[in-house]
Amino acid sequence: MAGIAVIGAGSWGTALAILLHENGNQVTLWSHRKEEADKIQETRLHESKLSGVRIPDGILVTSDLALAVRGKPVHVLVVPSACVRETAVKLRPFVDEGAVVVCASKGIEEETLDTMTDIVEEEIPQADAAVLSGPSHAEEVARGLPTTCVIGAKSEETARMLQKLFMSACFRVYISSDMLGIELGGALKNVIALAAGIADGMGYGDNAKAALITRGMAEIRRLGMKMGGRLETFSGLTGIGDLIVTCASMHSRNRRAGILLGRGYTMEEAMREVNMVVEGVYSARSAMRLAEKYDSELPIIEQVNKVLFEGKDPRQAVSDLMLRDNKLENSLIPW
Repeated sequence: MAGIAVIGAGSWGTALAILLHENGNQVTLWSHRKEEADKIQETRLHESKLSGVRIPDGILVTSDLALAVRGKPVHVLVVPSACVRETAVKLRPFVDEGAVVVCASKGIEEETLDTMTDIVEEEIPQADAAVLSGPSHAEEVARGLPTTCVIGAKSEETARMLQKLFMSACFRVYISSDMLGIELGGALKNVIALAAGIADGMGYGDNAKAALITRGMAEIRRLGMKMGGRLETFSGLTGIGDLIVTCASMHSRNRRAGILLGRGYTMEEAMREVNMVVEGVYSARSAMRLAEKYDSELPIIEQVNKVLFEGKDPRQAVSDLMLRDNKLENSLIPW
């Protein structure tokens, strides 16, 4: 049994807290809102995030960060990506030397282009940063449906320790040293999911969805490998696996927001309607800045940015994608 603090009581943080508790760990779940923490602690329900899922009595839910974190060897950071740095700064005084901070948030910081583990390493230098990602909707994990994820860490020892903590009969965990590839796949797939949702919202069919997933993966892989990620990672669970589930499922808030955009909603209207953090909106601009920095062509992500931030008509965006210059599917395959 390990003492684990889950920092962030959204749907994913709550699902991971339940999983880790059921694996025999001593788990504390932290919410930044006192009224939310008190209500969950009392009712053992989190209806706004995981309707119908009971939170076990053994999980302490609190808004006291020091109480949640102090003395625990493992912390799972599950706040929205835009809040990771702010939260890490608050965490720093309470994290022991050598404690592990697992980033389960997916995103790239727009101002710095840092990944989530970059931020943890900068703001909590005494911690050992790791990452958890993969095709894993909170709604299914909380209900014990079969799920598979990947944990990335700098040392195999840390990765294997975390693998044992998270692994269960319904939650299979692989490990990898490619932390950068894992994080890029997890962040960029949300932007492609917005595009897939837009296509759904406009009534386009399965052919368009398959094309967006396939060519979207080509964009993620192209940029990710230029940045130092591994091809094998983008071909695996945190690449194509996470992309498929995010583009195909109605659990995906990014796809749901995209559907609304395809139906004529503005970005602000779509985000209000979804009523949850739509990470792809935050990652879209970061992706374009990375594309410029690494001289990488990202036509789908570019059009998503124009729809989100320039008010471009989604139908025109699709037309512009279809009428691009003729290309080889893969320039690495010789004629």
